[in-house]
Amino acid sequence: MARTVALFGDGMIPVALTAGLLGAGRPASSVGFALAAWMGPLAVFVLFGGVLADRFTPRRMMIIADVLRLLGASVLAVAFTTGNPPLWAVYALSSVAGVGAALFQPGVASTVPRVSTDVQRANAVLRVAEALMTMAGPAFAGVLVGLASAGAVYAANAATFAVSGACLFLMRLAPAPHDDAERGTFTAELVDGWREFRARSWLWGVIAVWTVYGFAVLGPMLPLTAVLVTEAHGSGAYGMLMAVNGAGSVVGGLLALRLRPSHPLAAGAVALPLVAVSLLVLALGMPVPVLAAGQLLAGGSAAFWLVMWSTTVQTHVPPEALNRLHAYDVAGSLLMVAAGRALAGPVAEAVGAPELLVAAAVINLGVVAVLLVARPIRELKRIGPG
Repeated sequence: MARTVALFGDGMIPVALTAGLLGAGRPASSVGFALAAWMGPLAVFVLFGGVLADRFTPRRMMIIADVLRLLGASVLAVAFTTGNPPLWAVYALSSVAGVGAALFQPGVASTVPRVSTDVQRANAVLRVAEALMTMAGPAFAGVLVGLASAGAVYAANAATFAVSGACLFLMRLAPAPHDDAERGTFTAELVDGWREFRARSWLWGVIAVWTVYGFAVLGPMLPLTAVLVTEAHGSGAYGMLMAVNGAGSVVGGLLALRLRPSHPLAAGAVALPLVAVSLLVLALGMPVPVLAAGQLLAGGSAAFWLVMWSTTVQTHVPPEALNRLHAYDVAGSLLMVAAGRALAGPVAEAVGAPELLVAAAVINLGVVAVLLVARPIRELKRIGPG
């Protein structure tokens, strides 16, 4: 409940940033910088969040994270409602939200195995619920921007973090054996997490490949989609396309509920080429219905991969190390996404947005090929109910 409500609010943010910054006459690159200001702190501080979650329990750190994000969103709501906030303030407050996400995210991975014996089913259900909220968030934000302002969207975002924190405060989990285990120093636990990470070639192999994918594909995809669609068709159309992407995620999650591949990472990689379709139709300037079809395919393939990946990590990594290893996963996956988002605007202005999107589509296919060729990734078998 807490996770899905917060994601409903997060789904509003790209719409709010795009409408607020472009509406104020800011350059298109400012949208990418603002999104990167959120992703950068998340990628950097999530390692510390993983250690803190192991030391002080994930639930406590997730509540603290929601308090931080509530404060940041509230200030942005006031700033956009009362005037045109300076870019440095938007970037700084986005960074506060990123730190909050860094404290929140590691706890998600370790909480799922504690509340369900069928980890893949739990991840699939969670992904469907998240997709529904992600689908509803942009659509709601598009309507809210049209009726009110970007400030109203941030006010709604702040409210979702308040609800999320309340849900976590009321949640009760049975103690796990490792909760009261003797802990070393903060640095020692950080180093121990690194050793656990290096010991699993399939884990660091996927994350190494994903750094390229994050920088060259996922990084440019969101800001370029937001800017190109908003400029060509309006913020309402962008909100609708993000909702369609969420609908695709629902389909991908439902498929993951039914399919139990014996080699989950290989199965997830086979779905990823569909992301390239959404990049190519955007590069070609296709009409909105075709863009929507691309978003549907991209959302479905990404959701299926995420369920396969999350389930693999949660079932192959021991519980006492899961928060820290998940933190390395998030850091490695997202740090380059932040860099890709920050550079998307300047690079698109230099070489052209369509050319950059075509290059991202080609790299997407190359990444899939590497995932399928690497034996530790391709041959890793599933653990859990068949």
